[in-house]
Amino acid sequence: VNAHHRHHKQPQGHKFSVGLKINERLIGVIIAGRPVSRHLDDKLTLEVTRCCVLDGFKNAVSKLYSSVCKAAKAIGYRKVITYTLVEETGSSMKAVGFEKEAFSKGGSWSCSSRIRKDRHPITPKYRWSKSLS
Repeated sequence: VNAHHRHHKQPQGHKFSVGLKINERLIGVIIAGRPVSRHLDDKLTLEVTRCCVLDGFKNAVSKLYSSVCKAAKAIGYRKVITYTLVEETGSSMKAVGFEKEAFSKGGSWSCSSRIRKDRHPITPKYRWSKSLS
């Protein structure tokens, strides 16, 4: 993720991750964990915090999202969420049944009581969700 993701570094922690290999070469990874927003953390929702695929592998992102949803359902989660930047199409999410759920105007997590350095895009995003029931 640190070497290949377009705009994020690796997340701090996660529940599980799934890798995608072709001929023993790792070409992609998806990382899932608790929702970053505490308001969405109901213990039944899983958030995809990173998805990273090497260039040139068609449908790999969709395959990873499909795999993480199957694993999440098997573990007992009822919903999977993820975010895309507004300028991203979300075609892989649409392909595996995600729907736009909300719009976030973006912004920084930094505040006067807890100053943080933004190392990620703070631009508007769409939240996507898929029900697993």
